[in-house]
Amino acid sequence: MHVDYILDQEFKDQTFDESNTKFKEFENCVFYNCDFRTCTFQTVTFIDCNFFDCNFQDTKINYVSLRGVFFTKCNFTNVNFAMTDQVIYEFHFKDCLLDYAKFYALKLKKMQFINCSMISVDFMASDLTEALFDNCNLRKAVFIDTIANKTDFYTSYDYSIDPDKNKLKKAIFSVDGLKGLLEKYDIVVKQ
Repeated sequence: MHVDYILDQEFKDQTFDESNTKFKEFENCVFYNCDFRTCTFQTVTFIDCNFFDCNFQDTKINYVSLRGVFFTKCNFTNVNFAMTDQVIYEFHFKDCLLDYAKFYALKLKKMQFINCSMISVDFMASDLTEALFDNCNLRKAVFIDTIANKTDFYTSYDYSIDPDKNKLKKAIFSVDGLKGLLEKYDIVVKQ
């Protein structure tokens, strides 16, 4: 298997598909306003790459490695991250649309989600230890068997997390967020 190595490149307004991503390794590349919607990522590696205003909606990202990758203002609606390579990886999201994304059973320690819409995101069985959810809309996000120890939810909102079904030791919540932790008890919290 031959892997093409692409270093220090900048991509603008391009549409990517399987033919121009398969068996590729991108390092220190920047992507602006690129469209990945028709991609089925297979054996693709991104190292120290930045993505701005890119569209990944419904993209199949099987067997992709993300190391030191930052996504800003990107659309990941309905993307399943469960098959990403978890050997060495690190990726973060800022101002992204992640509605209906799936992070099932992933190790997402110290991940950063900043100003993201995360409606109905699946975090079932994920490890979110020390992750940061800064000003994220977590309406209908699924947290079951999730490890969220030391996770910071302080500025995020509209979540419902059952403390009996998740590990939340030293997790950070605001007073306004208590409603989302007590929802199953059908009680009224007033300020």
